Amino acid sequence: MKKRSRRTLDQDDPLCCCEYIDRHGGRSHMAACCCDCEDLDDACDRWMKKKPQSPDSLSRVIATISDRLRVPWISGARQFDISVIPPLILLPVFLHIAALHYLLGILVLTAVPIMVLWYYYFTHRKKGRTLFFLSLALFSLFYMFYLFITEVAPRGDVNHLQLAAVTAGVALTVISLIITKRGPGYVRPCPADTHSTVTYHKPPPEVDAAYLNGAQHQVVIANHEQTGESGTAQQGVQRRNWCAVCKVVRPPRAGHCRICGVCILRLDHHCVWINSCVGQANHRSFLLTLVFFLLTSLYGISLVLRSVCPDQNVMTALFYCPDVYNQFSSALCFTCAWYSSIVTGGLLHLLLLQLINVSFNVTEREARLALREKTARSLLWGLIIDTGVYSQGFRSNWIEFMTMSKASEPSNQKLSDLV
Repeated sequence: MKKRSRRTLDQDDPLCCCEYIDRHGGRSHMAACCCDCEDLDDACDRWMKKKPQSPDSLSRVIATISDRLRVPWISGARQFDISVIPPLILLPVFLHIAALHYLLGILVLTAVPIMVLWYYYFTHRKKGRTLFFLSLALFSLFYMFYLFITEVAPRGDVNHLQLAAVTAGVALTVISLIITKRGPGYVRPCPADTHSTVTYHKPPPEVDAAYLNGAQHQVVIANHEQTGESGTAQQGVQRRNWCAVCKVVRPPRAGHCRICGVCILRLDHHCVWINSCVGQANHRSFLLTLVFFLLTSLYGISLVLRSVCPDQNVMTALFYCPDVYNQFSSALCFTCAWYSSIVTGGLLHLLLLQLINVSFNVTEREARLALREKTARSLLWGLIIDTGVYSQGFRSNWIEFMTMSKASEPSNQKLSDLV
């Protein structure tokens, strides 16, 4: 106990590359990852003595392990999210298994989307953050590009211009994703309404790291006192827009994200595929990322099908490509084309919904709330949701979307903030 309190007192000193502040607020070192494992020792002791485990023993063990999985960094060891690893291992394994036989291909390509959707609903119900989907998205992009370079290009059916076009599409997708990850536009507390602030050395896990941008976590204590007629007139509006978690008065169309733990300007939705919210500051770059990815994916799929099924039309080669499983390299390329087609179909549906929402000047969050309160018109089997609140016509809605100002974002963006 004395050792932990002494380390806590020294946490204002600069951290070396292998030191970090653990989840208990104490100063620790990566070399001590196997020390002071009370939670794990207690769980193993109960298991050896055949005693029932406590209800939160497993969660405490997982929290301890995830807190000690670190990688050295300049300003202190960074926590490594274990959810990054499964896509790096499972995706190549599943694709290679699916390339062995067409029945295995049908089984794998049906099971993988079902497992991903199940994991999405599992994490979404708990309102927890995970890097699984961002890792799966980025690794899928780079792994498909790697197979295109190593398996399709050497066949001689792809010229240098086509290879450059695919490479440029991948690069533009990654660049637009990095721009999107800079931040959705956070609702900052007004200095005039700030009574005082409380600073913490370690941010809570549910707060988006991009919101802090490396700074210390501060909790704002707002001043609610209003005097005069203006205070009375604004009291009802502020009460409706007041966020009890962030302690700020949200502007119109802003919303609180329970996954990121912060309020977002013009919140559209929380996208698990980029591990961030889509809001006022990054909505345009988010759409641009989708457009670049879809164009690159569709063009790459067409080049792959022309290479492995030269005698078939591109539109029919995906469904009928005889003798493609006679050679494992061709079968792997064909399987990857099917996998890319499934991903492309899902993102194409997402892009279509986004374009429709922008055309009607409604965010996904506003559409869900309006449907819940039964104050919106639903057209084309729910594809179009018209709230009629902010819409000013097709042309005016797109002009407002393309010219809306960005929120003040932190200027010192780090490369590590991509995750």
